[in-house]
Amino acid sequence: MSHVPPKSTRPSRLTPLAALPVFMSLSGARAIVAGEGEAAVWKAEMLAAAGADVEVYAPAPCEELNAMAAKPPAGSVVVVRREWCPADLVRSKIAIGSLEGAEAKAFVAAARAQGVPVNIIDAPHLSDFSFGTIVNRAPVTIAIGTDGTAPVLAQAIRTKIEALLHPCLGAWAEAGRGLREHIKSRLPMGAARRALWQRFAVTALTARAAPGTGEVEELLAKSPPTRRGLVTLVGAGPGDPELLTLKGMRALQSADIILYDRLVSPEILELARREARRMLVGKAGGGDHCSQQDINALMVRLAQSGKQVVRLKGGDPMVFGRAAEELDACRRAGVSVEVVPGITAALGAAAALQMPLTDRAHTGRVQFATGHSQAGSVPDHDWATFADPSVTNVFYMGARKFGEILPHLIGAGLSPQTAAAAITAATTPRQRSVHCAIHELPERLAEFDTSQPCLILVGGSMARSAEAVSSRLSDLDHLACGR
Repeated sequence: MSHVPPKSTRPSRLTPLAALPVFMSLSGARAIVAGEGEAAVWKAEMLAAAGADVEVYAPAPCEELNAMAAKPPAGSVVVVRREWCPADLVRSKIAIGSLEGAEAKAFVAAARAQGVPVNIIDAPHLSDFSFGTIVNRAPVTIAIGTDGTAPVLAQAIRTKIEALLHPCLGAWAEAGRGLREHIKSRLPMGAARRALWQRFAVTALTARAAPGTGEVEELLAKSPPTRRGLVTLVGAGPGDPELLTLKGMRALQSADIILYDRLVSPEILELARREARRMLVGKAGGGDHCSQQDINALMVRLAQSGKQVVRLKGGDPMVFGRAAEELDACRRAGVSVEVVPGITAALGAAAALQMPLTDRAHTGRVQFATGHSQAGSVPDHDWATFADPSVTNVFYMGARKFGEILPHLIGAGLSPQTAAAAITAATTPRQRSVHCAIHELPERLAEFDTSQPCLILVGGSMARSAEAVSSRLSDLDHLACGR
């Protein structure tokens, strides 16, 4: 095993987009709508709501169109009672057609001849752009597009977002507009200003009423003129990105620099703000890695330069995560440090396997133990405690040494037939597990990819859990056979 220096990494590149999502400013711009019907009225209203001066060419306008033109949401709407002609498109910024067949193609050709982006309703093959399903909390606007593949899905997404965002969010966004210049004069660009805006965002997203003057002033008062560097130890959880805590995600989104272990998944790193610098500091069991002393020194040095540093670790940083050394290094250097807990691997594994770690009738204690010592050898545990039938034992980082651990367990009185389970990459798509008696486990572990984190669960509630797993598998077999 050798030590390697920290390595900067880049965020993942964007995956291909079906279309470019853009927001076009139409305030005071001339917009053309040609045709009639409900869809034309809706598009004209949307353009007017964006501040456009809309001209609707309709020989026989419906009552709804006339009513909307008399009282548009913003901008203006003028109804022209005739068919459109190519000259109408001169000096317009956007054109919408509720047309069919040859007339639709002629409208597209006329618009493109003037360099005007054009949309034909329900004809994406003729259109330069499409309209998304929108959630309107103006000035906050959310557009949802599915490239025409699933309009019902877009509506379902919209319904979910509508339920999440209170109608007062727009008022908070307007308050933010008014704060921008004040904040620029009060706080320099960097972590302090970003922290204030993050507090503002959290408040806006949880508010249930428009902001009062006192609330905005309180936010400003809580923001010091300058902000010192900070180290935050964040638990990334057992692997599934959805098991990262909200507080952990907020820490990632406020970080200047993220020092992460090899076992942290790319999907979790993608939750960080894209401007944050990412540095791989190794720490994968049994392989090359940065020394802990180097990580401590780097973490302290970055925080002392005023950076917001996130030390991102798999599981929970306070469980076999060497948090004690990192906390001590920060405290000795006078660097502020915080801890954001994560779901530790044992709890993630128990949930993934549906194997409870405790059982009210039989198992009243859970014991977490490391599978190797600091020197890499079998640790000097009190092995008698592992033979207690009322204890579920969980070994972290024990796969490589379990062949040497097993004689200690059996020598302490644990039966070779004791139920056990091993799981790698718990809660992820790469998850693999095995259930067997402990005397079989060393051979079964040889099948596992030891580069993945592996957890071993022994005794206690494992026997009853293994019976339940066997019963579930049997039920599935019966269903598969149609019995």
